[in-house]
Amino acid sequence: MHFSASLAAATALIASCAGHSMLSTPAPRGNKKWWGTCSAGAGCKGPCDAPKADAPFNSIYVAKKYVQRGQKLEVVWNRLNHPGGFVRLAMVPFDQSDSWTAFNDNVLKYTCYETTCKTSKPEDTTFGYLNGGGDSPCTTTVTVPENIADGTAVTLQWIWYGGGIYYGMPDTSFGEYYGCSDMIVSGGPTSKTKPAATFEGGDATYPNSDVCKYWGSNKVGDCNFGSKVPSNPNDADLLSQSLEPCMRGPQKKGKPYGFDSSDESGYANQTISSSYDAPADDTESYSSPDAPAAPETDSVPAPESTPGAPVVSAPEAAAETTPYSEGGDADSGYTAQPSSAVGAEDATADEPSTDSEPQKCIPRPASAF
Repeated sequence: MHFSASLAAATALIASCAGHSMLSTPAPRGNKKWWGTCSAGAGCKGPCDAPKADAPFNSIYVAKKYVQRGQKLEVVWNRLNHPGGFVRLAMVPFDQSDSWTAFNDNVLKYTCYETTCKTSKPEDTTFGYLNGGGDSPCTTTVTVPENIADGTAVTLQWIWYGGGIYYGMPDTSFGEYYGCSDMIVSGGPTSKTKPAATFEGGDATYPNSDVCKYWGSNKVGDCNFGSKVPSNPNDADLLSQSLEPCMRGPQKKGKPYGFDSSDESGYANQTISSSYDAPADDTESYSSPDAPAAPETDSVPAPESTPGAPVVSAPEAAAETTPYSEGGDADSGYTAQPSSAVGAEDATADEPSTDSEPQKCIPRPASAF
């Protein structure tokens, strides 16, 4: 009996700390190799959870989802026992859904990972304030752009990044996770204007604010692990199946990269005091000893206003791949694609750029065992 209880506790710890997340609504493509989850640390490099060629959308036996321009589309993912980070939503024509460049040039919205969800055990501060387990659904909405032609098959991309706490280590961040859902646009108001990406802040730890709680980096591409994959994954060793954690360093609060120009990096985010305390302004930060630090950020007062809402546009094939780009022609729009989009030529599959900075991912520590 004692053995069974101990085994159950150990299993629960592994389930809550090993880490995974995925899009649930709209229905994602899924994949067979990783049982539906697409983790950069495990070797699934995006931009979707499965390549265009493997999308169920290609099958004549799969019912197609239709949406209208201007429609507020509900997007749902489960918290899956992990706190913090950002979610990025982007939309491109289905034919370009293997291209990182296309998604990076057509971002709709950024929001916090814990939008409407939080730990189910707020009294448990083992891993920090509101950092306990809990699997409630997290939701947001995104507006289908009005510059998409009728009959265009499109792909919505979901990315989770900046999340923590890997395998019970409160000073670690996860790699990126990806998911995509395919649909057809038909009807609704039209416009030639390319909408601009927006950020909607506020999460379980910082409600009614324009910031999110996160770990590591606030920039897409920094925790993709480049071309690296686990060298010797073993079914009996959960940690061998991933390159995570990506970065080490204290919990932070702030905005996604590009939404605050107060310093050279494009953001001014604040390192959080102690992970064991509720948010406070004047306390000392903690960090794990002998661990590579995540990029430092300037300390600023927590903002009080809350921006909101979503956006999108047509990709530029020649645009350079960057973790995020707000450039592009303001009058550009989508061109109509076949409703099924089956048999179309593949778009170029690009790897997300990490600029000229050195790889920021760190090796899996032996002490994690």
